[in-house]
Amino acid sequence: MRHTIILFHVGIAMILTGAARSDNPFFIPWQTPFGTPPFDQIKLEDYKPAFEEGIRRHDEQIESIAQHPSSPTFQNTIEALEDSGNMLERVRRVFFAMNSSMTTPKMQAIARELTPILSKHEDTIFLNAALFQRIKTVYDSRDQLDLNTEQRKLLDEYYKHFVRGGANLPPEKKARLKQINAELALLTLKFGQNVLKEDNRFELIIDNRDDLAGLPNNVIAAAAEAATERGHEGKWVFTLHKPSMIPFLQYSKNRKLREQIYKAYFNRGNHNDLLDNKKIVAQVTALRVEHANLLGFKTHADYVLDENMAKTPKNVYHLLNEVWAPALRRAKQEAAAMQKMIDDEGGQFQLRSWDWWYYAEKIKKEKFDLDEEMLRPYFLLENVRQGAFQVATRLYGLQFQQRTDIPTYHKDVSVFEVKADDGAHIGILYVYYFPRASKEGGAWMDEFRIQHKENGRDIRPVIYNVGNFSKPTANKPSLLSLEETQTLFHEFGHALHGLLSQCTYKKLAGTNVARDFVELPSQIMENWAIEPDVLKMYARHYKTGKPMPDRLIAKIQAARHFNQGFATTEYLAASFLDMDWHTLTEANPTIDVLGFENQSMSRIGLIPEIIPRYRSPYFRHIFSGEYSSGYYAYLWAEVLDADAFEAFKETGNVFDPETAKAFYDNILSRGGTEDPMVLYRRFRGKQPSIAPLLRRRGLK
Repeated sequence: MRHTIILFHVGIAMILTGAARSDNPFFIPWQTPFGTPPFDQIKLEDYKPAFEEGIRRHDEQIESIAQHPSSPTFQNTIEALEDSGNMLERVRRVFFAMNSSMTTPKMQAIARELTPILSKHEDTIFLNAALFQRIKTVYDSRDQLDLNTEQRKLLDEYYKHFVRGGANLPPEKKARLKQINAELALLTLKFGQNVLKEDNRFELIIDNRDDLAGLPNNVIAAAAEAATERGHEGKWVFTLHKPSMIPFLQYSKNRKLREQIYKAYFNRGNHNDLLDNKKIVAQVTALRVEHANLLGFKTHADYVLDENMAKTPKNVYHLLNEVWAPALRRAKQEAAAMQKMIDDEGGQFQLRSWDWWYYAEKIKKEKFDLDEEMLRPYFLLENVRQGAFQVATRLYGLQFQQRTDIPTYHKDVSVFEVKADDGAHIGILYVYYFPRASKEGGAWMDEFRIQHKENGRDIRPVIYNVGNFSKPTANKPSLLSLEETQTLFHEFGHALHGLLSQCTYKKLAGTNVARDFVELPSQIMENWAIEPDVLKMYARHYKTGKPMPDRLIAKIQAARHFNQGFATTEYLAASFLDMDWHTLTEANPTIDVLGFENQSMSRIGLIPEIIPRYRSPYFRHIFSGEYSSGYYAYLWAEVLDADAFEAFKETGNVFDPETAKAFYDNILSRGGTEDPMVLYRRFRGKQPSIAPLLRRRGLK
């Protein structure tokens, strides 16, 4: 998911100079259904004046709070802070969404220009001495205040975030912190923009039909359409976007071409040119060390994890190491099986990383009589989406009604009103599933409006899901792979976390939780995606409408542990790499990035046939996203989600109403209003166990 913890996200774009229009949509209340963004009215020239006015208003509000004539109270200081900056927040959320999905080179250039302004504005708030003194006064008297659990948590969060923002530093260190924040904001923005450009500039152009040997017809058709779109009529084009690259690696018999596209993928940001990210990685990691040291932390990881469930780097490394040994052992067995197949076929070459997908698919076909192309006809995108909705209906009584009267920002965006079983409005969900050149890779969830309460009135959320799934072709609709199906369920789980929030304060609502807790609601949804009874609900052949046959469901279940050594090892390798970068204790802006990465992978014994899921020069999660020292969070949350799903399985009914209610009451509706482990234990009645995760991955 994508989630903004700080007050302002510096990756905002689409801001152009120009005077404010008298009808600027950001200056007036939105008269759209449910107050959704009026995308049909917003113009490029609206953004900068709205942004400037939002900052001006927020500055006034902050100054009013800081200079309030009355003694500090929870209401006139903490709640006042929570209620400030609404206009700026509204503009920011639209920008963030558009920059991720609809960017242009001009937008990116303007984003680089705007970033220091946003960073400075944020620092101005965190380093406002008068404001912090009022917060501290309320915080110091917290035990004498009649605060409920959520109010107490909100106070703790504001105090902690101001301290972590440098409020306690002396003037000279505050000045340096501002410089570091501004530099980091620009560097991380540029890192992400470079990766997007790298994604888009590579093309594998094929003009000889013989070079398509092994590829399924639908993959060939999609490549032909991609060629036409890119001006290569009569040829076939494959790109680094996953729906194009992965099937090529799985099925192409041309080993040299597999090597070419895979090397292009893992060398993104590593060409010693204008898009090279190695220098940025070195600078970012050095600045993060200095930033952490200024705030009294030994490393950047110590700084980040202080707010997470894991708490310390030692705890993260312990978890990673606990899973690493069985995962690596399994990966070596998988590699040996592939090498045997190569040798038996007379291949006379050593298995390499660009061979893994191809031979994994061949072995799966040989061992289980199963491949992706057998499954795709049953995973029509619209049916998969409806399947996720049906699961939510069975678990939480939700209803989904498509709305065509709500403006969207692209023709491929669909909008749904989400209702309770009694018809009460729950929220709005946008979905946007297909890749495009102006869109970042991956899949994510975020909010145009987060759930909260104003003067006792419940303001319901406006959520969006984004993906980069297999597009329809001229002859076939969008047919997903099993992995894409699980990803759709995953992001929908994040959406449910936002939609079902029942909190008072935005800062604690929905997905505003610890980074290593936020993946629990998303990852648990993946379990339902492949449950046999659930597959029968939604997996229907796109031509005949017949449900997936039992024999095929049985094959999916039989193969569920297949290739888990690879999947777990490549993920863990990236998690170790993230932690190794962010447990550095010395700032070295000229560090040999690839040398460091090689040492990191050598230390854990990663086999040469596998590379980390993300190499340093394109590791967007940690160098342009919000997962620095946090990529481990998917594994931490998987411990929770595997254990939590066992609670359903133990009842003999994966839709058990009492268990679903407990999950809703203690997890989905509570946001970050209490310590996450307290919430989890309240749901499960005990500490989570790692055993279900190891069993699910076939590592135990």
